[in-house]
Amino acid sequence: MDTPIITLDETHRAAAVATLAAAFQNDPAVSWIIPDPAARARRLRLMYDWLFSDHLAHGLILGTPDVAAVTLWREPGKVHLRSRLTPPHVLHLLRIFGPCIMRAAKVGDSIDAHLLRGEGRYYLRYAGVRPDCQGKGLGGRTIRAGLARAAQAGVPAVLETATASNVGLYQRLGFVIREEWDVPGREGPHFWTMEHPDPA
Repeated sequence: MDTPIITLDETHRAAAVATLAAAFQNDPAVSWIIPDPAARARRLRLMYDWLFSDHLAHGLILGTPDVAAVTLWREPGKVHLRSRLTPPHVLHLLRIFGPCIMRAAKVGDSIDAHLLRGEGRYYLRYAGVRPDCQGKGLGGRTIRAGLARAAQAGVPAVLETATASNVGLYQRLGFVIREEWDVPGREGPHFWTMEHPDPA
């Protein structure tokens, strides 16, 4: 039987944070931001806990019932939403990224600069599958559930990835490459901006 995809909520927080942190441990962009693997593992949990809260408030979180696969989406109208840099917010980001905060800011600013303009689309910000469950099609099922929401709304979807091996996966799901670009700086990660066209 096909694994159902559900909307995740506060009760799934710990499992979702663990899944995303493990899935992105070797991500090229995250590895560039936080070069030390031990520090990366610790800081990724803090980062995804923050992002889980952000998407509970401003987005959509879809995943499998066992939270082996998780996707974080922004819905139309909130694609480019970004928290104001108040002192408490800056302090929280410092707690998450520590000495790596400038690299994190550079990646974030670069993503913002290359994210397709307009609010009329779904934005897949993160998609991750727990390492021991990869290769079972769970990531594709979870992403397709979000694409079904976009199709129902009659709008396209957009994402960016820094993992070359993911480009083919997204293309098989119907995404097309809109742009390739690099984060400025020494050996800055390479990204692909991809869009799933408007179903209309």
